[in-house]
Amino acid sequence: MTDIMNADVTVRPATPEDQPAVERLWLMFRHDLSEFGGPLPAADGTFRSERVTSAFTGPGWAPYLLSCGERPAGFAFVRGLDGPVRVLNSFFVVRGARRRGVGLRAVREVLTRHPGPWEIAFQQDNPAAVRFWQRVAEDLAGDAWTREPRSVPGRPELPPDVWISFTVAG
Repeated sequence: MTDIMNADVTVRPATPEDQPAVERLWLMFRHDLSEFGGPLPAADGTFRSERVTSAFTGPGWAPYLLSCGERPAGFAFVRGLDGPVRVLNSFFVVRGARRRGVGLRAVREVLTRHPGPWEIAFQQDNPAAVRFWQRVAEDLAGDAWTREPRSVPGRPELPPDVWISFTVAG
């Protein structure tokens, strides 16, 4: 068993060969989010996965695979690389690697690969996400970041997402 505290955390662009592993990680991610008002899985046990497809094939997108040692530990999907603001569209670390600094190291690596303005959304009802993303913003931008609630497009029944915005230096 890999000692996560001592394992190297690696972040690399995900390849088409990585897509099946990322799709399985996506199921875990969506399962975790379902606790905060997300939908139940479809009849076949899957969740909508358009974002996975977009991350691997969409213009301006980049998928990343996070690993601890040789084991997959999560993923990050970046969009907006062809525009003025980058968006961390999805970020996930498996439960066994959380609260050990893996997420902070990984997100720092992803964001610093693409210097410039960033936006990241999360749910206010998810206390761990609130703490984590505030820590990320402070770590990367000091006091130079903002926090703003925004309605979820096309989902008026959901509470607004919280968006943080800051700039990552080059």
